[in-house]
Amino acid sequence: QVQLVESGGGSVQAGGSLRLSCAASGDTYRSSIYLMGWFRQAPGKEREGVASIDSIGRTRFADSVKGRFTVSVDNAKNTLYLQMNSLKPEDTAMYYCAAEEYSSPLHIPYVDSLNQHKYAYWGQGTQVTVSS
Repeated sequence: QVQLVESGGGSVQAGGSLRLSCAASGDTYRSSIYLMGWFRQAPGKEREGVASIDSIGRTRFADSVKGRFTVSVDNAKNTLYLQMNSLKPEDTAMYYCAAEEYSSPLHIPYVDSLNQHKYAYWGQGTQVTVSS
């Protein structure tokens, strides 16, 4: 099992910044071939992919956050980050991190990495609220 714990959420005004963290742990979390992602869900809306990063360093972003959000991972700390700048009220949501492990880089579904169904492990979420 892999455990994921998010932190860093909070309330900010529009134009502000937040950095979310996702700490990964667990007896089986030793794979060096992985895909990790950030998703969000606003009230009354479906969960949507925000950003992803894989062990090769490839990243993908939803169009709505391109140029404002960046994603990174610290492998030594087993921690995923989401830096969110120029926040907008429409970014308000519960943010979740997710992870999946693979036996080969060839198996990483990079093109489909913002699809929540590609992930087996999920955190509990951290709330982000952006006021206008």
